[in-house]
Amino acid sequence: MENTEFITDYLQKHQRVISSLPHEQIKQLIALYKKALDENRQIFVCGNGGSAANASHFITDLSKGASDKLNRRFRGMSLNDNTAWMTALGNDYAYDDVFVRQLMNFAQPGDLLMVMSVSGNSPNLIKAVDWARKAGVFTIALVGKQRGKLADTADFVIVVEDTHFGRVEDAHMGICHLICYAFMENAVI
Repeated sequence: MENTEFITDYLQKHQRVISSLPHEQIKQLIALYKKALDENRQIFVCGNGGSAANASHFITDLSKGASDKLNRRFRGMSLNDNTAWMTALGNDYAYDDVFVRQLMNFAQPGDLLMVMSVSGNSPNLIKAVDWARKAGVFTIALVGKQRGKLADTADFVIVVEDTHFGRVEDAHMGICHLICYAFMENAVI
């Protein structure tokens, strides 16, 4: 396959993924963030690999960009951003504990946890969601077509109908941008 054919094929598949995103569920997700903002809830986000980068990017856009346009501010935290804490938890306990043990310190009933995983089967995310639900934290999972255990565990799930890591992660970030820009561009009532 030539580079041009590869690019055309990739972009056509990417456009199909973006076109298939569930508008009504995204609208509901934005409403969940509006509720968290109105109730001054803490928002936690995490993922692994590219999803970890998406979590950090999203929290920056939400807590800075969206908050700058509002009368009150989002209280958001990426559980991926404290390298010293994550490595201490991974070393002293297990990598499966790097998110749940942070939640144990900060999460309160009524807070919101959003996890992102292409496979839906990341053990550290599953453990965090399981603990959060028992603690009264509302859980959201953005996953890929494989769905995984997260799709059966989280309170609210959006499935991106593809298995390609790049396209799914791009779609997850697109959903995150939709949340932020709904507030930045005054689309939220």
